[in-house]
Amino acid sequence: MTHGAPAKKNPANDDEEVIPPPDGGWGWAVVFGSFMIHIIADGFTYTLGIFIVELMWYFDEGSERTSWIASIMVGVTLGSGPIVSSLVNKYGCRTITIVGALIAAFGLGISTLATSVTTLYVTIGLLAGFGFGLIYLPAIVSVTCYFEKKRSFATGIAVCGSGIGTFIFAPLTEALINTYGWRGALLIITAITLNCIIFGALFRPLETARPRRKRTTSEVAVEMVEKEKLMAINEESANSPTHPSGSDPVRRSVHDVPVNGEMHRISQQEKSTTNNTLTVNAAVGDASIARMARSQPQLLQVPTADVMAGEESRKFGSYGNLPSSNRADAEAGMSVSSRKGSTAGSRSHHGGSGVMYRKDALYSGSMVNIPEYRADPKGFSGSVMRIPPDDGCSGTTDSNEKVKVCGLIPCSKTSYDAYKEMMDFGLLKDPVFILFTVSNFCTSIGFNVPYVYIKDKALELGIPSANASFLLSVVGIANTIGRVILGYISDKPWLNRLWLYNGALTVCGLATAFSAFCDDYVSLIVYCASFGFTIGAYVGLTSVILVDLLGLEKLTNAFGLLLLFQGIASLVGPPIAGRLKDNLGSYDAGFYLAGSMIAISGLMLFFIPCLQRWTKSKETKAADISTKAALAPIH
Repeated sequence: MTHGAPAKKNPANDDEEVIPPPDGGWGWAVVFGSFMIHIIADGFTYTLGIFIVELMWYFDEGSERTSWIASIMVGVTLGSGPIVSSLVNKYGCRTITIVGALIAAFGLGISTLATSVTTLYVTIGLLAGFGFGLIYLPAIVSVTCYFEKKRSFATGIAVCGSGIGTFIFAPLTEALINTYGWRGALLIITAITLNCIIFGALFRPLETARPRRKRTTSEVAVEMVEKEKLMAINEESANSPTHPSGSDPVRRSVHDVPVNGEMHRISQQEKSTTNNTLTVNAAVGDASIARMARSQPQLLQVPTADVMAGEESRKFGSYGNLPSSNRADAEAGMSVSSRKGSTAGSRSHHGGSGVMYRKDALYSGSMVNIPEYRADPKGFSGSVMRIPPDDGCSGTTDSNEKVKVCGLIPCSKTSYDAYKEMMDFGLLKDPVFILFTVSNFCTSIGFNVPYVYIKDKALELGIPSANASFLLSVVGIANTIGRVILGYISDKPWLNRLWLYNGALTVCGLATAFSAFCDDYVSLIVYCASFGFTIGAYVGLTSVILVDLLGLEKLTNAFGLLLLFQGIASLVGPPIAGRLKDNLGSYDAGFYLAGSMIAISGLMLFFIPCLQRWTKSKETKAADISTKAALAPIH
């Protein structure tokens, strides 16, 4: 595989060389897998409104009760984000995606046996919702792991599957329901969902360290010659009066070794049973080490395999339980941490995949937009796994130790680190983040209302069912175009991304509110195109705006909290609009509410620059007061 940048040091282990994302290669297979998963998962989610209309008629239920199916599913999908992040950090994107596909398919499959809407709350809402939640996060993170400079382009391709999936699934679902009924249609979609297992298998873990090159016979022989020379020097120094340790018994074994076609007789020291150290040459042919060996030979002594086994047994239980790669090194008398390019060693250090330790794991924009990356692309630490400091919750940094979340749920230290990173509510002290969270909450209240009710709204206007379902296809294709265009211009340095985001949400909200005046098919198509295009900013630019406002260091924490609040808002949005429909007999009030919430969420963010100036001024005054107090004379 060709890599786009030279290897760099891992801050968690100075001896380990970390390979940056390749910006290509197998990454394009990962992009394809993520693209197809978005087509299937989001395609079903955003066209569930077609099923909702059928279920209202089949079970003779009102809009509110039936809409809870979609609300619970979307709410669980988003709200499970922090939990999913901890699982991804422990088991990796591939495993979690496959498990999620199985859970989602199981939930959809047993839904065909449902005899009431309440049963569907559990099967589609909880089971399928959690399954799609396990798929949603890895589908994004797996792409960001493989790309840096081309990340915006790669993630843009992947998430376009969402709009294309909506475009495809709307007429497909309509045709399946008309042909096989809602139970048969759901069973076929269950089979389609199982394909996420295949696409999830493409999420191969990225190689995080360079494999160590195997040495040739000549190199090994030369190294043994150099070792023999250094050992002789050490023995001479050890036998001096200042080094009584020279009295330790030493045996010699003689070997004939070929070097460049000639046979050389080499005597190699072997440790006796009473000796607990073995001197090795850390850098073959380094004259400076030879000079140091004459004056301070003890600096070149490292623990032998026996000593290392005792130390590692405290981590793994016994020497025999060491990983095979580490045990081989120990038997050779080498320090485990000295192995460069050991991916197994890196994973054991984290106790899992550790993918969520990357502070840029959830950033979907181009890394060129990050100031730290522009300053030093080769040494940028954002693409390197980082280990959060131990907070004393477990009393150790051992990733294998079990800790309890909320004092109840046992999990590994690695999973707990990712969960804690996302669920740090201390970020709610930041006024800018509070305002952005309130904005996201309002947007999420109105976001799903058109997806759930636009078909039923069209049916009430006398529009044929097939044409009414096609309105969701219009939303999907417009959403794809919107994500591409808005994502492209958002990378331009001359554009204020925050204003673009705010403007798009404001227009989207106004269009949704005024959709109540759409009384024919053409006007509904215009509205759906406007909604799909502008709402693309909400999904595509959220992580980019978070980094602009809070910095890359806080992205994981901020994104996790936003997912939680988005899940809560998505849970209540459609049922409120459904209650208004049941009470007033029209969807107009529900669309008024959804549109006003989205518009308000965009308008309130125009005050962020003012809030930033106020916050900075407050911090400056506090710093001045502290400085004056420190310089004031003591009486």
